[in-house]
Amino acid sequence: MTEKPVASMTFEEAMAALEQVVGALEKGDVPLDQSIALYKRGADLKAHCAGKLKDAEEQVEMIRAAEGRAVGTVAAEGL
Repeated sequence: MTEKPVASMTFEEAMAALEQVVGALEKGDVPLDQSIALYKRGADLKAHCAGKLKDAEEQVEMIRAAEGRAVGTVAAEGL
């Protein structure tokens, strides 16, 4: 099975994939080379999710500014 490229994933898909990566790494029963590959994929997934959240926060900020409401965002916890 070929893994879907991270760049083409939705936020939800990337979060689910990241949870699977973390679960596999926490088990500790994968060979070292596979652990390294999983860690790299996890880092890519984390960065992708952080970027998607940042984009969403910027969109909300623009909407609030257009409505004349206070702008400013709070960073998402854990990413």
